Amino acid sequence: MVRNILASLIAVISLVALYLIWTPAAPKPSARQPASAPNVEIAPTSDALSFARLGKQTIAVSSYANGRITGLPVGNSGEDAISLINRLGYDGVRALISAGGTPVTADVADLAVPVDLRDQHIAAGTNYREHAEEATVEGGPFIFAKYVAPTSSRAKVSARDALLDYEVELCLVPLTPARTDQAATGGLMLCNDVTDRATLMRNIDPEHPESGKGFTSGKSAPGYLPVGDVFIVPRDLDRFVSGVTLQLSVNGQERQRTEAKMWIWDLTQILAEAGALRGHEWAYWGGTARLPFDADGKVPARTLILAGTPGGTVFAGIDVRSIGRGLVKWLAGGWGTNFTTHVIESQIALEKQQKRYLQPGDRMTIQVDRLGSLDNLIVK
Repeated sequence: MVRNILASLIAVISLVALYLIWTPAAPKPSARQPASAPNVEIAPTSDALSFARLGKQTIAVSSYANGRITGLPVGNSGEDAISLINRLGYDGVRALISAGGTPVTADVADLAVPVDLRDQHIAAGTNYREHAEEATVEGGPFIFAKYVAPTSSRAKVSARDALLDYEVELCLVPLTPARTDQAATGGLMLCNDVTDRATLMRNIDPEHPESGKGFTSGKSAPGYLPVGDVFIVPRDLDRFVSGVTLQLSVNGQERQRTEAKMWIWDLTQILAEAGALRGHEWAYWGGTARLPFDADGKVPARTLILAGTPGGTVFAGIDVRSIGRGLVKWLAGGWGTNFTTHVIESQIALEKQQKRYLQPGDRMTIQVDRLGSLDNLIVK
């Protein structure tokens, strides 16, 4: 027993020494970047139909250069691309575009969310191996609910008191209610699954992160879902996805870049996994969250299905210094709070000191050929 106590004391002393010696690096000043003027390749209508929205007018996009889109106004007044496709079908809309008309040009900063979307969504966590490894999450991908209204591609994101993180994701949007036992179909758009890592860490089940516990709370604050400026309806969904490379930069420095097809679960499997969790509940700010399903057990049209983010997020697991600091606090009389909570609070305090997470004035940019772009400034 004496030897065990002595070994524990030596471990504590070692951790304290490590904490004192390994001091946090001073934060590097961010290089503030002006709003971007992106150039994005637009798919030919034989491969995909591309839509933007200027006010309530739907635009069939034909070019996207120097931060401006050009395209043909289509549809009835107030009709978005999903309603238009459902009314005329893919080939009917393509014929409408081919018939021509008077094109319009607009600055991407003036574009609205391209289609009407719901505020309850389905998301996949750790669906790319690099992100699972950096987040030290084992057990494979998992599903959770995200409850937040999407905002436009140029919307500002408030940092508040959060440890604010970014996640570029490819998102599926069913055009009609989607069965979970059939192949995925629908439209695509870019999403940034913005996350408050402090709230997430405080609510997660650290022994079973794959349970999805805490993810709805950490990812559902207002403004935490900016979406791309272009909505895409591919003729062949799988073939279109095979050519997509996800990319995100902060202040002009690339942080994430991965081919979308490198995911573990494809869109069809994400739907199937979500179907298996119909009726499952997660704690969410004192209430409960569920995945969105209609009375027939289908995913409602206009639901975003977020397919997960690749590696390169700010969050990269728990720092050894936080483990040491948490252990010291616990052994110094903090037994009324469990050891894990001490570690998490130490990690949050360390990150706030280092300022590695997104700060007011930082700018997140996403630009993906055939899918459009996002440019979101972080504010207080």
